[in-house]
Amino acid sequence: MLFNLIPEFLAVLSSDNPASAYQRYLEQHASVLGAYWRNYVIDPDSSHADDVIATTLAADRQDLHALISEVDLVRLAEEATARAEDALEVDRPIDVVLMVGVGGANAGELVVGGKGIAFICVEHFTGRVNPSSFGMGLAPGLIPLWIAHEIAHCVRYTSPTSESEFRRLVAERGGYYDFWGTGSRATLRELLVNEGVAVHASQAVAPGFAPPDYFGYPRRQYGRMRELESFLRRSVRDELDQAGLGFRLRYLMGGATAATRLVQGKVLPERSGYYLGHRMTEALVQSAGLARAVRASTEAFAEAEQQALGIRSA
Repeated sequence: MLFNLIPEFLAVLSSDNPASAYQRYLEQHASVLGAYWRNYVIDPDSSHADDVIATTLAADRQDLHALISEVDLVRLAEEATARAEDALEVDRPIDVVLMVGVGGANAGELVVGGKGIAFICVEHFTGRVNPSSFGMGLAPGLIPLWIAHEIAHCVRYTSPTSESEFRRLVAERGGYYDFWGTGSRATLRELLVNEGVAVHASQAVAPGFAPPDYFGYPRRQYGRMRELESFLRRSVRDELDQAGLGFRLRYLMGGATAATRLVQGKVLPERSGYYLGHRMTEALVQSAGLARAVRASTEAFAEAEQQALGIRSA
């Protein structure tokens, strides 16, 4: 089901007391917005939350208003969701939320009470970089790509037929996904596979974009990733079955320091794990299909890749 929270956020901005109105808005949608804050921003009850809220409420929103007037965001999201549900053979309800965030992730996945939630923070998709809102300036046409990406995560975490580590870890937390806690317990192999198969989902659901767009890379970085592939595979080999938050920071997080990304004397490009995971999952996606692959165990991906390599070398 699609939920559009953008009108409510705009009502907050136009109220007589935006700060109080924003608190009511948070309380009204606490299950989703509370999880968004805790997973992708900071604890909303922390001492710094008021500063984040104040900055959010004071941001210049001309680009957001232009986006709303130029693009039918609801229709765009509904059509992308329908295509993703069909391609991934969604077998449990997943909510898609259009919202204005606080400058954190442009999109993300949540699991709340056992239900998968894919959210899009539209301030990042206005096509105009906005320092006051931390908007990334992504083209609005990229929204379907990210909807498909996040729905793929939700399927992997919640489908009754999913064999992923993440489904087990989410179940162990009572049906809740925690970006930091759950992510620190999953093996690096699961982390990479999880992002890689989601990139395949976005390519299937929203075809026609340039390859770097599916990874969120600048074009030069995409070229660098292709050059580094052999090195990446060698350097990651002995770490794949280990777990720890440091692996997520090194391979999947933007903004990680160069020291964090230093491997065998080389500083890896940010978020290199998206490319590596895409390559690791390619064989099973091609042989078994996307819907099956998004639910597959890490062992199944490894076996498919080994078989494909054997065929190529025969």
